[in-house]
Amino acid sequence: MKTAVVVTSISAPSNTLRALANGCRERGYNFFLIGDVASPPDFHLDGCAFFDLRKQAETGFKLATMVPQRHYARKNLGYLIAARAGAEVIKETDDDNIPYDEFWQTAELRQSVATLVRSGWVNVYRYFSETGLWPRGFPLDRIKDEPAPFSELPVRELACPIQQGLTDNDPDVDAIYRLIAELPQTFRKDRRLGLSENSWCPFNSQNTTWWRIALPLMYLPAYCSFRMTDIWRSFVAQRIAWANDWSILFHAPTARQERNVHDLLRDFKDEIPGYLHNAAICEALESLTLRPGVDMLGDNLGVCYEKLVSLEVVAREELKLLDAWLADIAALG
Repeated sequence: MKTAVVVTSISAPSNTLRALANGCRERGYNFFLIGDVASPPDFHLDGCAFFDLRKQAETGFKLATMVPQRHYARKNLGYLIAARAGAEVIKETDDDNIPYDEFWQTAELRQSVATLVRSGWVNVYRYFSETGLWPRGFPLDRIKDEPAPFSELPVRELACPIQQGLTDNDPDVDAIYRLIAELPQTFRKDRRLGLSENSWCPFNSQNTTWWRIALPLMYLPAYCSFRMTDIWRSFVAQRIAWANDWSILFHAPTARQERNVHDLLRDFKDEIPGYLHNAAICEALESLTLRPGVDMLGDNLGVCYEKLVSLEVVAREELKLLDAWLADIAALG
């Protein structure tokens, strides 16, 4: 299947971006890099199609002139560009994630894996590590919960159009963990895990594979905290996935992160809306009545984001962006 890799970055060509470009070139993948205001004006990298703000506007997508500048949600344009180029599989990552060889392996939509169903909050990292770490976005009052033993989980065949790969060295944990616990960390390589109906765990945009059938669910909200945009997307995507009998797959690491410089106290501040509201968000999403069918993904997104607006965690302006996103997808045919 035709595959594309999508990244957003304001970096000059780096070792990580070169590794991604080389890997894509060797395998015939498209590599789309979405820039922003601070991107180098002379950016060039063989094997990489770079879209600065001007080129983004020239795509003709409605979203291009509406997404705020200096925001991670501009990555949405990369998903649209990849889909327009014919990608059936979109692999997204970040500019500080160095791919392992496994990153490039062909993924399978259907997986026979250990499965959690109606398990509530599940700290997936506990199945891949014994260190007690938790993923960014996981409710703090649940981090000490003991998950069901892996050996007791039933193995089921699942449709998994959203697949989260873990990341070694500096994995996606929250600012609290980074301030009080030890890094680096590595994950075990011999497990895969499927989360089905009413089993919640946040997933990120750091190392995630999406099938085109789930393209609408890739939408990253812009009118919310930067540190929550991909986490709240994951909650919405999980809820709508259940309506279609889809599961979220978590699998062994296929990359390692050499993390860009962050201000941890600023990260903490930006994560406060999640610490306070993530559990309530998921409870509200769980209560919604959604309709099954791929043709209902857009309508279901609208229902979910109306709920987030009513909870006052996302600004009402988000709904205009969502409408533009759905219109752009519809125009792809």
